Amino acid sequence: MAAMASLYLKTSISDPNSFPYLSKPFLNRPINLPLRRQTHPKTRSTTRISASLIDPDGGKLVQLFVPESEKDSKSKQALGLPKIRLSKIDLQWVHVLSEGWASPLKGFMRESEFLQTLHFNSLRLENGSVVNMSLPIVLAIDDVQKNRVGSFTSVALVDEDDDLVAVLNEGEEVINPVQYNDGLDRFRLSPAQLRDEFEKRNADAVFAFQLRNPVHNGHALLMTDTRRRLLEMGYKNPVLLLHPLGGYTKADDVPLSWRMKQHEKVLEDGVLDPETTVVSIFPSPMHYAGPTEVQWHAKARINAGANFYIVGRDPAGMSHPLEKRDLYDADHGKKVLSMAPGLERLNILPFKVAAYDKTQSKMAFFDPSRAQDFLFISGTKMRTLAKNRENPPDGFMCPGGWKVLVDYYDSLAPSENGRVAEPVPA
Repeated sequence: MAAMASLYLKTSISDPNSFPYLSKPFLNRPINLPLRRQTHPKTRSTTRISASLIDPDGGKLVQLFVPESEKDSKSKQALGLPKIRLSKIDLQWVHVLSEGWASPLKGFMRESEFLQTLHFNSLRLENGSVVNMSLPIVLAIDDVQKNRVGSFTSVALVDEDDDLVAVLNEGEEVINPVQYNDGLDRFRLSPAQLRDEFEKRNADAVFAFQLRNPVHNGHALLMTDTRRRLLEMGYKNPVLLLHPLGGYTKADDVPLSWRMKQHEKVLEDGVLDPETTVVSIFPSPMHYAGPTEVQWHAKARINAGANFYIVGRDPAGMSHPLEKRDLYDADHGKKVLSMAPGLERLNILPFKVAAYDKTQSKMAFFDPSRAQDFLFISGTKMRTLAKNRENPPDGFMCPGGWKVLVDYYDSLAPSENGRVAEPVPA
């Protein structure tokens, strides 16, 4: 097998008391409210919460789309360039880069950016400021492709059907927005589109919640409680960004199309308020890299306008491949986010565990003083119930959302034994 190499071009990018469930490591970190203090010399000073959205990393969104007037010339130029065929995951990263999720990156990482990411989990910009960047975003090629590129300084990037996607040179130029034609493109809002939507809704705070699982009422409790807390802190219209991950996920995760059906039912059934919730798809693929990856998930939401990020147990984690335990410590993700370089502007909101309260027949925050009253329903247990067409306790998930989950497992062939049989992208 040919040795693998990464394709680089040698250029560089020119009040905690309001959340009583914050764990101790977070109580020493101030919540960075976008406050603006106005003082009149003859009156008492007042504090006003600004309605402006948080700035993207680097000060502006870096979008890589070719202007409409240049598309024909760039497409003709690409005909004479060596080609590199993108895998499905490569295409997802082009999508991420093109819309500015990884701002201030101007394309796949060059050597200096790669080394900073690998060793520092951050990038230092020309003005001396630091932004978080915990995942290397590079285009891997083999020796055959490397020799094909040779001395060319530009390369055409094509999809699996050989259709032109982008031109890689001093800064990637994406010919057209990435489309998947799977019926879900309407949910794939770019950071710029999300910012426009938040502005239209007059949001003065945006709190983001990422998930790759169906939404149950414990999730909903957390999201609605967060909004209530933000209102108590003085915000007038906090808006929730419900942001399921839409790139590559493991074969045993519920597929995106079914998750989106389930999320729509959650809003239809009134579990979440459509007026204060924006549902969109985050195009990044999963790495299951735990505390390292959760920094990327948080950083990308800054670029979409979020100034609060909700983090739960074992974010971006997975089971240990050999032992019956999690691969990562369940608390390390939220602890790392509280210390990560370049994320100081983002308010990290860890949450206490929600479980099914048998005395109230609903999901509630776990109270250790009456632990016997609570039932923990794991993801594995939830999937087993759905596969067997059994109902969870009343109040665990809205009926419409649960039906979607049952229908998904019903749709699987019996030979699959309840496991999702999606191929892992090349």
